[in-house]
Amino acid sequence: MGCVNTTTRKKNCSQQLPVHTGMMMNRCGLLTLQREPVPLKSIEVELEVRDHVATVVSILNYKNKEDKPLEAVFVFPLPGDAAVCHFSAQIGQTQIVAEVKEKQKAREEYDDALSSGQQAFLLEESDESPDIFSLHVGSLPPGESASIRLEYVIELAVQADDGLRFCLPAVLNPRYQPQGSKGAGVQVTSVPASLVPYSLSFSARVSSPRPISKVESNCSLDPLQYLNTDQTQATVKLAAGHKFDRDVELLIYYKDAHQPTAVVEAGQASAESGSLMGDPVVMVSLYPEFPQSVMSSTASCGEFVFLMDRSGSMSNTRIRSAKDTLLLLLKSLPMGCYFNIYSFGSRYEHIFLKSVEYSQQTMEEALKKVEQMEADLGGTEILQPLKHIYSQPCIQNQPRQLFVFTDGEVGNTKEVIDLVKKNSGSHRCFSFGIGEGASSALINGMAKEGGGDAQFITGTDRMQPKVMQSLRFALQPAVVDISVTWDLPKEVSVTVLSPPITTLFQGQRSLIYAQLTGQSSEAAEGCVTLKYSLAGHPSENQLHFSLRPAEDTGLTVHRLGARNLIRSLEMEERDRRGQQDGGVKEKVVQLSVQSGVSSSFTAFIAVNKDNSEVIQGPLVRRNIPTPCTFPILKSSGRHMNGFPMMEEENQSIKSAVPEQPPRDPLLQLVSLQEASGCWLLDAALAAALGKTNEEVEKSKPEKASSEVWGTILALIWLHGFKMDAKDEWELLAMKAASWLRAQNAPCVSECVDAGNVLLGCSVKKEALGL
Repeated sequence: MGCVNTTTRKKNCSQQLPVHTGMMMNRCGLLTLQREPVPLKSIEVELEVRDHVATVVSILNYKNKEDKPLEAVFVFPLPGDAAVCHFSAQIGQTQIVAEVKEKQKAREEYDDALSSGQQAFLLEESDESPDIFSLHVGSLPPGESASIRLEYVIELAVQADDGLRFCLPAVLNPRYQPQGSKGAGVQVTSVPASLVPYSLSFSARVSSPRPISKVESNCSLDPLQYLNTDQTQATVKLAAGHKFDRDVELLIYYKDAHQPTAVVEAGQASAESGSLMGDPVVMVSLYPEFPQSVMSSTASCGEFVFLMDRSGSMSNTRIRSAKDTLLLLLKSLPMGCYFNIYSFGSRYEHIFLKSVEYSQQTMEEALKKVEQMEADLGGTEILQPLKHIYSQPCIQNQPRQLFVFTDGEVGNTKEVIDLVKKNSGSHRCFSFGIGEGASSALINGMAKEGGGDAQFITGTDRMQPKVMQSLRFALQPAVVDISVTWDLPKEVSVTVLSPPITTLFQGQRSLIYAQLTGQSSEAAEGCVTLKYSLAGHPSENQLHFSLRPAEDTGLTVHRLGARNLIRSLEMEERDRRGQQDGGVKEKVVQLSVQSGVSSSFTAFIAVNKDNSEVIQGPLVRRNIPTPCTFPILKSSGRHMNGFPMMEEENQSIKSAVPEQPPRDPLLQLVSLQEASGCWLLDAALAAALGKTNEEVEKSKPEKASSEVWGTILALIWLHGFKMDAKDEWELLAMKAASWLRAQNAPCVSECVDAGNVLLGCSVKKEALGL
């Protein structure tokens, strides 16, 4: 299916965006490259990180080497929570800075400019998902070059190991549009990563009040260059020759742990006092620390629902990794809880009709079904299984915890997030984006609205430690009665721009943006207090801060604050759709125009009014391809992600299905653990420990039961040989230690000594939690 003209599109597409000559976003699905010239030649990206906030500048360089004027259309991914705040075009010596306008007006202005032979540029966010944008470069004459500058600001997420994660999305896989879903899908022109016809350069500058210890990436980097002796500033570059087979991910580590901070930013001198852009805005970062006594006790109840993507794009390593992760999760669940496993593609399945109590029998039954799972359920249709899960009655005194694993290639992102939000009172949602091109808007949005945590697993990342971190969060007692109070000079009032904090996790950052109205003295101070209750213990964290504005922050904090408010209002507008909406859409448009930050109801538009020459002749449309990572398909006659594949693409991805690798020794041992936490002494356990059955039996202290001896051996092996993977087995080891303590076995010390001798270790009894 190549590029289609407007009339064909009207006949073939049952639902579509308002048709105009510029916009070709429709629901006809995947387009393939027709071996035509691509006017985009290179992309240059500069990242500036200040503490935990990043500013990203992308320069896209175009050149029309054809003999006809062109319209170049590029549909590409951006982080879902980015605040896009600048868009401009440089043609020769002329720079045209775009304005933010209501989306339909911007489209009409673009069309009018093209039809009158003027150059015009349009940038807009997809109606379906805030992490997809389309860029239209209109009327590029033969031989002409243009440089497009795009700028956005974003907060960097804190990882479990205290690293800050920045991701430059480079891969955009086709998004599956379920049958009968509302709205139009996004048209994506895709090619395999190896055929991308333009280059990418990427450089980053990092500065922080604290020393930078290291910067890591999933891509090849040139060495980190420090710019000063205290190592608080550094630069790093992507090594040349990026292959576009992955998103560019940076992990930034500072030497000291994250501390609570408040940054006050002065308002824009030209903006009206009392408005969001005219008043100072404060960004407060809080890192609540919970009492150790509460943290060491994990919940022994809960309903754990695991929802696993089994669409075609999850094939091979992704589905294997997901199955290994489910094994670890099932072994780590506490006795007394309830659980169920759902899987989905174009349809969905569940292992049990409803959630069942966790026992040896139900665990074994679930693991047998997990072992048989394949990525064979077609497209990525997540809405229906979610609706089914939410329709199930909650179990009394068993708080529902939902774990969603998906590669995030869905076309109805906003519908899914709205459904999670609607049910947020009855559950917590933990989401995992698997592989390159997973939708950040979907993964982050589900976790944010579901009061959980989001994780991304890309490249060679192991899924297991990230998932177990989220299980730890799910087993933490829920934080309740969360409130934020402000103590400010009486002449200053506060308007909070962020949605209320509904979730707190140990070590995770909570951000609050607020507008400060009124005059205060240079030396004035404010205080923000976060109060909450955890396992019946009331707690509070306080942060005192100066109201004096920071220097050199530009309008970054204002734009992030505006972005927060825009997203909240957009969600409110969707909630009220069909009712009297109280002018919510108008509020979003007004705020977006005033702040210069894009929204789903606005677009950036620039028209070159200085060019007196009218561009003659019909425009030839050129779609700029985006890299995608096609998985290997089985010969089932299925379509990829619900889209028919062209022969050209089929040829480029055909290869033999790799043989199953031998099972990881850690997973081999874990697979033998009973639901209660113990290990049975048998030949399989001996083999997993690298011993014969005879050796293990002969070394057993006389008074020890077989289960106690087997469990202590397994714990010694984990502590002696697998400390580098402790995040993965810590919870199931705690369950094993708890089972051992409950046995009141008389010979634990003797077993630990004998086990150390047998396995050649020197693990102390205390280290095993005994």
